[in-house]
Amino acid sequence: MPLSDDIDTPRGPARIDTDLPARPATALLVLGHGAGGSVDAPDLLAVRDASVAAGLAVVRVTQPYRVAGRRAPAPAGHLDEAWVAVLGVLRDRHADVPTVVVGGRSSGARVACRTARAVGAVGVVALAFPLHPPGRPERSRAAELDTGLPTLVVNGDRDPFGTPEPGPAVQVVSRPGETHDLRRDPAGTAAAVRDWLSAQGWAAG
Repeated sequence: MPLSDDIDTPRGPARIDTDLPARPATALLVLGHGAGGSVDAPDLLAVRDASVAAGLAVVRVTQPYRVAGRRAPAPAGHLDEAWVAVLGVLRDRHADVPTVVVGGRSSGARVACRTARAVGAVGVVALAFPLHPPGRPERSRAAELDTGLPTLVVNGDRDPFGTPEPGPAVQVVSRPGETHDLRRDPAGTAAAVRDWLSAQGWAAG
């Protein structure tokens, strides 16, 4: 069972669910949720399970607006501020695990990208990265992925929010038949994340 508690942020309390591996953790993976969703989305749970099995500690973060019962997301600056505050506490709590990887799905992936450098992450896992609003490809958010850090994007090939192009530090895995929710084959999505974490040297084989 995950360990759950709240962390105070400038935007109200955030909730964290922590799952630890059976052996000393190779890295800390911190994941955020989608705009109106939760940290119990199928892809996030599958990634958690695969990552813990591969030796990582995994923390899923529920943003303060969701803890307060609101579905409409907070402004980007508020999301980033709360996330950075949570990461500061998590770094202290897990000081024996210096390697921190951040990520999430959809809105949570965007937050992780925007703040990755500020929180001292070594890499980013972006599930269902919303490249643009549906039907609005001219409003690209590709620049958010340009962190300079190793980044994995896992998107469905039928995602109406689009799929980013790979770049020098950005690897893109396109999941056949999947839409934005990545619900058809969560285990396949998790396997792609686990393999990438292993290739980066942040997970056990």
